[in-house]
Amino acid sequence: MASTADIKNGLCMVFNHDIYKVIEFLHVKPGKGPAFVRTKLKSLTNGKVVDQTFPSGHKLETVRVERRKYQFLYKDGEDCHFMNDETYEQTMIEEKMIDNADLMKEGSYVEILFHADEERPLTIDLPQYITLEVTYTEQGHKGNTATNASKPATVETGAEIRVPIFINEGDKIKIDSRNKSYQERVK
Repeated sequence: MASTADIKNGLCMVFNHDIYKVIEFLHVKPGKGPAFVRTKLKSLTNGKVVDQTFPSGHKLETVRVERRKYQFLYKDGEDCHFMNDETYEQTMIEEKMIDNADLMKEGSYVEILFHADEERPLTIDLPQYITLEVTYTEQGHKGNTATNASKPATVETGAEIRVPIFINEGDKIKIDSRNKSYQERVK
């Protein structure tokens, strides 16, 4: 058991008969009344995000989790196959459990969060930044860079993201995997 003083980003806990992960939290101590903690929780089973306020000192049931590094092998229909490099153990996870699964490239590494007691995968975390090659985009027009204009581009995994006008086919770009946003061109 933990209390609200132990809340931090990434903490996994049982709440409303489901397993949730803390995305954001804020300890609030108003001038009048008792302190409380505002949290944003994400369900690890269905992906829903809920806002929840806990009174200060509230007891929470935490879940013991383990992070393990796996290599993405291939996608088979709605299932994605991963392999542990140390044990060569393979695991299969449904694509809907993975945020921005269309950014995963075969051979890339991810971290899988496992429920330590039940040995079942809960969620997959992609690396924060992923470098991919642009396979298709419209040609940019010269002189059209006065504003922060962008255009759609398709990368080698099939994902579509917005990129600045100066990006061309064949360029390698760095993408933030949390929100699929363009970061920079890679040399």
